[in-house]
Amino acid sequence: METLPNPNSSSSSSVRTNNNIVDLKSRLSAVSIPGNFTGKASRRMAGDDAKPVISKKIVTGEAGYVLEDVPHFVDYLPDLTTYPNPLQDNPAYSVVKQYFVNPDDTVTQTIVVHNGGPRGIHFRRAGPRQRVFFESDEVNACIVTCGGLCPGLNTVIRELVCGLFDMYGVTKVLGIEGGYRGFYARNTKNLTPKSVNDIHKRGGTILGTSRGGHDTEKIVDSILDRGINQVYIIGGDGTQKGASVIFEEMQRRGVKVAVVGIPKTIDNDIEVIDKSFGFDTAVEEAQRAINAAHVESESVENGIGLVKLMGRNSGFIAMYATLASRDVDCCLIPESPFYLDGKGGLLEYIEKRLKENGHMVIVVAEGAGQDLIAQSIRSMESKDASGNKLFLDVGLWLSQKIKEYFVKKPKMPINLKYIDPTYMIRAVPGNASDNVYCTLLAHSALHGAMAGYTGFTVGPVNGRHAYIPFCRITEKQKNVVITDRMWARLLSSTNQPSFLTKKHIDDFKRKNGLLSPIGVAQAAIENKEEMQNNGALFRI
Repeated sequence: METLPNPNSSSSSSVRTNNNIVDLKSRLSAVSIPGNFTGKASRRMAGDDAKPVISKKIVTGEAGYVLEDVPHFVDYLPDLTTYPNPLQDNPAYSVVKQYFVNPDDTVTQTIVVHNGGPRGIHFRRAGPRQRVFFESDEVNACIVTCGGLCPGLNTVIRELVCGLFDMYGVTKVLGIEGGYRGFYARNTKNLTPKSVNDIHKRGGTILGTSRGGHDTEKIVDSILDRGINQVYIIGGDGTQKGASVIFEEMQRRGVKVAVVGIPKTIDNDIEVIDKSFGFDTAVEEAQRAINAAHVESESVENGIGLVKLMGRNSGFIAMYATLASRDVDCCLIPESPFYLDGKGGLLEYIEKRLKENGHMVIVVAEGAGQDLIAQSIRSMESKDASGNKLFLDVGLWLSQKIKEYFVKKPKMPINLKYIDPTYMIRAVPGNASDNVYCTLLAHSALHGAMAGYTGFTVGPVNGRHAYIPFCRITEKQKNVVITDRMWARLLSSTNQPSFLTKKHIDDFKRKNGLLSPIGVAQAAIENKEEMQNNGALFRI
């Protein structure tokens, strides 16, 4: 069974329950928590005969050390048998200096610390363990892809299959077709290394995908009816929320089924992890559209190239593609508000830029400016099958607004080209960087499942792959920090105005806890004066 003492602990730190004390310096892979536990793990009950659901496992230690641990089979099935890891006999690993991850290894979420400050939050390091909870011929795994397409999906599928077969001797892997609905529609295909050998060269997913269709009871019943004991779920934050519910139901029923999430979002908006797979490919492909817009705009008088890129709530693709291109004059993202008319507005800036350079390129993320689009509130609240808000097309709207503005200036005719490469970008296969990354993700996921961990997702945290509880990546989305140096670098590259008032910046800092109480009060006073000077009513 895995161990995890508090690193560098010299005193007898411990976690206390009503029935026992577990010394953090002793073996602590998965604490079996009694029903009347009142400590740092949160748990729920469901039904008289259901097993308790442990939704959070927090271990604290000296110097502000916090481990946000992931669930393990022994949390609710304490008497399971373990087996030697077959990797120790795998000839491919014979040259590896250390076969297995040290059970004490954790990965810190924050690598920049201050002298005397707390050690902060840590996660379990991903990798193979010395003991596993499945025999090779016992494993019956399945893989499902949900949500939108993303470069690298087929690579993840391939490496899961090949990793299970080649590293652990598994011979039964099913592909669930059509997303979550495929579980209870009984659409499956047998996956082998031969059948997935060259799928990484194709875009999309060989399993098909869909949004919605999550019915926990039907899905869990189907998994158990098929005898599946390892479930690999590839999808975004909505899909991972569904995976978390499936895990909890498995735990209630007390069954030995590992539920593992592999985060997928082309927008790179999943919290905690460094980046999501497919993001590098998306940025690379987005540059092709930007280059086309630049060629079109500079080839005519007063040419404007407008490119809409993916980014519903997070503008990472737009920001990184802009920085990589160096041909962009203005980048608009959801996190940074902008306005069209008046002094300092976007339209005035476009006119100024055209007079200076004779052409310009604008990049806009699909979620930018939604509050400005003149449409009904009803349409703004529409949602798709996954529960995502349906956004209106900011590219078409912005194109129209720009044209309307310059119609009033007959001495300055413009030539605007609008490019929307969204579906071209997400349908391509992963590039070399993403293919390597997808391999690491897949291997980390199957190592965790074989070691008995469940109810987790996997991803790099500060360059080291770690096992992260579902709750940490589903509680909020990752956004571009507009008070960060990376956004400042973009503004320096494009020379665009920030379009932000002091109130915008203070509101952002207040929302993200970057203002002290005194700073909040001072900002409110200054913002009140600014609004009053502009003839607006503002109340503290």
